Amino acid sequence: MRTTRITSLFITGTDTGVGKTYFCSALLKALNQQGQRTIGFKPIASGCHHNAKQQLRNDDALILQQSASVLLPYALVNPVALQPEIAPHIAAEQSNRNVTTEELCQHYQRLLSYKPDTIVIEGAGGWYTPLNQDHTLANFVIQQELPVILVVGIRLGCLNHAILTEQAIRNDGLHIIGWIASVIEPNMPALKENIATLQNRLNAPQLKDLRSVHSKVE
Repeated sequence: MRTTRITSLFITGTDTGVGKTYFCSALLKALNQQGQRTIGFKPIASGCHHNAKQQLRNDDALILQQSASVLLPYALVNPVALQPEIAPHIAAEQSNRNVTTEELCQHYQRLLSYKPDTIVIEGAGGWYTPLNQDHTLANFVIQQELPVILVVGIRLGCLNHAILTEQAIRNDGLHIIGWIASVIEPNMPALKENIATLQNRLNAPQLKDLRSVHSKVE
């Protein structure tokens, strides 16, 4: 039976390139199999390319668009698309764009009118990725009071990055549903020991599979 309450989840990472898009896509597809109306949302993306119609497109946002059950125009999935493959706030400056928290909140509110069951929102980079000179992407999440899932890129340095990111999210007053161990360096020395350290240090459950995500949001 389909729920009437809209659940929105913000997926952040310990860094860029840690597997956020892969997890978002898998989560969307799993929810689709449950019969849910799902929407993928990438509020801001840099490193976009021009398609055949000279429209800016981001590969991660395209994956979210295609993984959701509610098919939306690209501009709704990724409203702020920037070409330079650099930090979003610098890409925005170079593109003569002024991206604000309020703008992202307005785009998010438009998605609610489609009455989805779940909106899976993928961040850009890490938790405090700047939007402009004064605000970060975290300000959008804080304003919307979204629950957060942390994707930890398992590689050298991940312990410090994960612990600091979790503390930052909690200090901002948000709820962490759990964290995902994304093994991006499978040959990392002491791989199991590093994951075990995170299991002991992070004050949130490890989401070992998508079913554990479902149990937290239902």
